Amino acid sequence: MRLYNFLCKKVGELTVKYSNLPESYIKRSYEQVYWRNPKGYPQYPAAQIARKKYRFTTNRPWTMQFARQNERTTHRKKVFLEPIGEWMIFKGDRVEILVGRDKGKQGIVSQVIQERNWVIVEGMNTHLRIVGKDKEFPGVTIQSEAPLVVTTGVKLVDPETLKATEAEWRYTEDGEKVRVSTSSSRIIPIPKAAEETMDYKSKELYIENVDKDTTAAIANKITFDPKIRTFEMDIMESMGIEEDRVPAKSYWY
Repeated sequence: MRLYNFLCKKVGELTVKYSNLPESYIKRSYEQVYWRNPKGYPQYPAAQIARKKYRFTTNRPWTMQFARQNERTTHRKKVFLEPIGEWMIFKGDRVEILVGRDKGKQGIVSQVIQERNWVIVEGMNTHLRIVGKDKEFPGVTIQSEAPLVVTTGVKLVDPETLKATEAEWRYTEDGEKVRVSTSSSRIIPIPKAAEETMDYKSKELYIENVDKDTTAAIANKITFDPKIRTFEMDIMESMGIEEDRVPAKSYWY
């Protein structure tokens, strides 16, 4: 069964992991809210008018390019996605191309776009693009890699036979979840490149800068408790001043 998604608001787990950013920040970056009721007032129900459907591309959701591609004036074809229960292919995996002029060739996955069931393979499924063309300059022709659908375009390569194979998730005797080739029953380890983020290649190699970086202990600590009151009320509370004046009654007709 194919699910019409038009690509829902939720960003893929691998995308959030690669960004090394809080999921709440990513949501604020790409969501488009046109109107929202104020918070903290019981007379106003929690309601808002916002864009519900987004078109995810090779641009990451927190970038300006993604925002431009999802402007209200942009009209594109509907996108249909096949839901995937458990993601099987990661960055750094060796895969075999199943479609196109590179069919039968093998390459390394350089990027995973989980929101579209896409992977980009280094040097494979390429096409030519002209960049910087205008009236006075003919532009520069570059070779660009097009994405491939993981369900129909690529297959994992068995590390023992070096041939394309189906894979499934299984558990070892120690309870560890691993990928296993169905043809040879060989474990396909998740590559080290899958740990890469925008900030570091590996967690072990990342060194925190005490002067600039916010440590995890401070980042997870709540330092501000929002309350519905004015600045003057905060000053009065800190100085121990109590308000004993009775406000005059006012009437609305």
